[in-house]
Amino acid sequence: MNYISNAFSLQMVRPEDLPQVRLMAIERPAAYEVGAATSIVGHADIAAVLGVAMNRASVTLERGDCLWVAQLIGGRLPEGCKTLPEGFRLQWILVEVLK
Repeated sequence: MNYISNAFSLQMVRPEDLPQVRLMAIERPAAYEVGAATSIVGHADIAAVLGVAMNRASVTLERGDCLWVAQLIGGRLPEGCKTLPEGFRLQWILVEVLK
């Protein structure tokens, strides 16, 4: 399964799978454009910027799952933000639990 989030936590991975987790900086994922990921974005303003639903869900990543993390760089978004203000950017990180 594919997920999109604004954060990654070690609690998302079972301890026995930790040696099989790979993190990699990526460009904005192409599949994200067509809605191929379940949103687990827990912050309303970041969800609005990304154009996805806010969904404070807890997930445990399984082998073969991908988590696309949109890491906000530049500070805290102003409340009610719908676009990234000047000086802000998103750093995309792919988290994979290898098969």
